[in-house]
Amino acid sequence: MSVVGHQPDAKPAESGSAPAPAPAIRRFRWRRAGVLLGVAPFLAFVTIFLIIPTLVVVIGAFASDDGQPTMSNLRTLTNGYILDAFGRSIVLSAVTAVAGAILGALLAYALVTAKPNGLLRRAVTSACGVLAQFGGVTLAFAFIATIGLSGFVTVFLQDQLGINIYSGGVWLFDLPGLALVYTYFQIPLMVIVFLPALDGIRPQWREATSSLGGSTWQYWRRVAMPLLAPAFLGSTLLLFANAFSAYATAAALVSQGSPIIPLQIRSALTSEVVLGQQNVGKAMALGMVIVVAIVMGMYALLQRRTSRWLG
Repeated sequence: MSVVGHQPDAKPAESGSAPAPAPAIRRFRWRRAGVLLGVAPFLAFVTIFLIIPTLVVVIGAFASDDGQPTMSNLRTLTNGYILDAFGRSIVLSAVTAVAGAILGALLAYALVTAKPNGLLRRAVTSACGVLAQFGGVTLAFAFIATIGLSGFVTVFLQDQLGINIYSGGVWLFDLPGLALVYTYFQIPLMVIVFLPALDGIRPQWREATSSLGGSTWQYWRRVAMPLLAPAFLGSTLLLFANAFSAYATAAALVSQGSPIIPLQIRSALTSEVVLGQQNVGKAMALGMVIVVAIVMGMYALLQRRTSRWLG
């Protein structure tokens, strides 16, 4: 008797055998492996130059010279000269960040009013990209050669106009000079980071305000400024972090004393007069890391709010 549907040549499925992966799954795995391979250099760079130095700073801040755990390094941060250095660094960073933010925002607005693909905008944005990274010994030398004690502008003003810009003291090599030099590279950085926010302002919003009877002041006060405020404040915080962590320019410009905290760290790490201060320098560096982390955390929150309407 034959059974309906019986297939004598069919082989029973083997128990425990898994189906071969589909071609789409294999392509996905290869694509994922390619992405991981592509970001491997970046991960290596971040690990070597960010994660490992941060761990060295954190561990060293809580270790004595013989490697034993201690809190004495952090207690040293309460000394007057260290607190003064932190205070001067914060004031210097805040002043240059606000000045750079205001002047940079005005320059960025002037660029927005120009042709989007015009020669002027391309030239200025390219120059800002270069000048924002123009720092260190080169920038310090440029200012010394320009308005230093023997700079050509100083000599010209003295010989031709009888104006002595250093009649009140040699301010270029102190905090006022650092403020001027820092503002020099803060302005182009502000242009770069604030220009996308200005580009996000739609012309239709101003037209809608005008059609409803609103003035230019009402448009800026009730439409543009509330939208640009998070981006402006976030950019200002970024400028603060940039100035607070700057070292090379101050090290090249200030030859005597340590008025700001990066130079105090340098003195602790390289001083031949007071030995055994390396871990104290790491404790000061940890304080800088905490300040910058707080500032960048606030910057990230403001950027998240800005992205709601920029997107």
